[in-house]
Amino acid sequence: MSVRLEPGTEAPQFTLPDADGTPVSLSDYAGRKVIVYVYPAAMTPGCTKQACDFRDSLQSLAAAGYAVLGLSPDKPEKLAKFRERDGLNFPLLSDPDKKVLESYGAYGEKKLYGKLVQGVIRSTFVVGEDGRVEVAQYAVKATGHVAKLRRDLGLD
Repeated sequence: MSVRLEPGTEAPQFTLPDADGTPVSLSDYAGRKVIVYVYPAAMTPGCTKQACDFRDSLQSLAAAGYAVLGLSPDKPEKLAKFRERDGLNFPLLSDPDKKVLESYGAYGEKKLYGKLVQGVIRSTFVVGEDGRVEVAQYAVKATGHVAKLRRDLGLD
């Protein structure tokens, strides 16, 4: 089992390519609150629903001081198609070797249809202005997650 992040711990730093291949670093957001959400695969039904929920909430999240970064093992080319197809308005980051996913505890053993498999664990992290994890949620549901996160953050 991979190590899970706890609130108060330093968020693992990363630099990953976005859908255009441009490097994006967590440190680019220093002094801001960032929601880093991890999803298994672009353009699948659950991941599309979750991404569109973040898209539709982005304006109010930004107004509350939050940036949003989506993170998956998909290659930038697939992320670009996902962004274009669904009008996604926040950076989608590519981690094909899963190193960052592992550092966040978002890749490892999980149950899929009752079987134990290795894979991406749908997770959400809120990193505070100080670079520390404020919220670490693992095995979240794709549908309704953004609304729940908004409630957890006191935004509704």
